[in-house]
Amino acid sequence: MPAELAIPLESEWTLGCDELRVMLDSARARLLSLVSDLSDAQLEVPSLPIVNPFRWELGHVAFFYDANILAAYHGAELRMAGGNELFNSFVVDHDERWRLPLGSRTEILDYMSAVHADVLARLSSGQASPVLTYLHFLAILHEDMHCEAFTVMRQTLGYAAPRVADERPEQLGIEDCEGDAEIPGGLWQLGSERSEPFVFDNEKWAHPVDVAPFRISRTQVTNAEFAEFVDAGGYNRSDHWGYQGWLWRGRVGLEHPLYWRRDSSGWAHNKFGHLAPLEPTHAVCNVSWYEALAYCSWAGRRLPTEAEWDMAAAGHPNGGPKRRFPWGDSAGDTTMANLDGLRGGPVDARAFPAGDSAFGCRQMLGNTWEWTSTPHYPLPGYIVDKPYAEYSAPWFGYPKILRGAGWATSSRIARNGYRNFFTPDRTDVMAGFRTCAL
Repeated sequence: MPAELAIPLESEWTLGCDELRVMLDSARARLLSLVSDLSDAQLEVPSLPIVNPFRWELGHVAFFYDANILAAYHGAELRMAGGNELFNSFVVDHDERWRLPLGSRTEILDYMSAVHADVLARLSSGQASPVLTYLHFLAILHEDMHCEAFTVMRQTLGYAAPRVADERPEQLGIEDCEGDAEIPGGLWQLGSERSEPFVFDNEKWAHPVDVAPFRISRTQVTNAEFAEFVDAGGYNRSDHWGYQGWLWRGRVGLEHPLYWRRDSSGWAHNKFGHLAPLEPTHAVCNVSWYEALAYCSWAGRRLPTEAEWDMAAAGHPNGGPKRRFPWGDSAGDTTMANLDGLRGGPVDARAFPAGDSAFGCRQMLGNTWEWTSTPHYPLPGYIVDKPYAEYSAPWFGYPKILRGAGWATSSRIARNGYRNFFTPDRTDVMAGFRTCAL
């Protein structure tokens, strides 16, 4: 292994090669399912700042394995000649991706298949080393992220909802969950512990933060609650938006969430190109940070800070170590969170009581990503990770932190410590929010 690929691993976490193969195959099957039903014409998307050409994004996923595992670790030649100039997201400017000689759909799929087969073939038997485990798991999570991105792109472009072959029919277990959870505050360790098997660099490392006692809503804000704000003229009240938010609202011209439409029977929403009645008890989704902040101002509430969100999700009234998931330290199942795209969209905010945090907060993982009031900055002790050096470093400052997970987020990604981030104007992201008392 080249010296420059040395990864500062904090744990000796390893996975079996067979387990990695299963993950590699499942990630690839999910990705291909999100494009296989699209026509060649649908793959030719217009140049927009919030989407990528489908063929470019598919090639980019394969290139990540090609460059970071096959070439960098195993010393092989890139399977795609000139792949760096075609599919490296930090070499190719976004607007240039529509003008590149990407190759046909068949050629891109052949490239993906060849790289995938080579990665599988180079995994031996037994346990992978910590470095190989890290590299493969990173690449798998990267592919999982692009599965979510493809789902978002299908909604953005008005394409049909993706088919989910393994959708589960379990009941959601809806139970009333009203009011606020009382969180006692105290000294809180924000960030990931060094014992965590896998972390992204913007999670490093846990450090003490003093959190005052606070009250946070036990559920995410619902469509019905947000509709009250809209119907009260909240989008036309500059006093609720702040200077930047009011400029944004005027620029985009919205008077309600992006996908909402009003018809003779009330509010409907455009869901993958089809209008459907707005489900009042479902979590509101596809709202920007500015919209979340304006709602809070109107409702006499506020967004939680990142540390408050983290404490409500991972803490315990009796103290003790942080939980990896709201419900405990073991990965859950499909009765605990709305993940992996299995439900086709946000569900009732009262659903999945089995996934409650120790403080009684519901769906802190799954359903929608949740905006916080905290900007995306590095934590104390942050060091850029190789090989994904561009994951966080270019994005510090303006974006806001989102925590939790969305309904199409991979369950491999979803855990309490994951720090997502987007600019505050984004409405395409499957983001909602919960609120805190002033």
